[in-house]
Amino acid sequence: MPHDLTQTISLLGNTPATLNALLRNLPASWTQQNEGANTWTPYAVVAHLVHTEHCNWLLRAKTILDHGESKTFAPLDREAHTRETPQKSLSQLLDEFDAQRAKNLAELSAMNLQPSDLARVGRHPAFGPVTLSQLLATWAAHDLTHLHQLSRVLAHQYREAVGPWSAYLGVLKCDAHSSAA
Repeated sequence: MPHDLTQTISLLGNTPATLNALLRNLPASWTQQNEGANTWTPYAVVAHLVHTEHCNWLLRAKTILDHGESKTFAPLDREAHTRETPQKSLSQLLDEFDAQRAKNLAELSAMNLQPSDLARVGRHPAFGPVTLSQLLATWAAHDLTHLHQLSRVLAHQYREAVGPWSAYLGVLKCDAHSSAA
């Protein structure tokens, strides 16, 4: 499917409610467990989403629009959330994500991006040239990656409790890949 900005904004706008429906009011026994070494808990996933909402997507979009390829994006510290949020509750993180996402989407919509804008090229520190359209599509796919990760991490907690039904539960067969998130 080719990138469609309206559909991207729609998907991005649904992520906060999806996170709330899935995680809010769950006990820590669900939100502070992971899939093993070098994997993230649901709490860490939300903290990462908060971090990227503040310092990644919209900032990089503005960099493309303002500087094109002449300015390389700042590298993203994928572990910064571990230093920035340990004193916050999951509810606080969900609220912060919701507010920041709403702000970012309002700002993105106000840019009134045209097809020529979406074709503009910026410079990623690892990938080199990338278009604004690719960046925005990746923002949506990033959300979906972490929603998939959350369902997998939560299901992992019942991997033994489900007994023989595990044969039918694809979510329990998916390898953990949190560390590459």
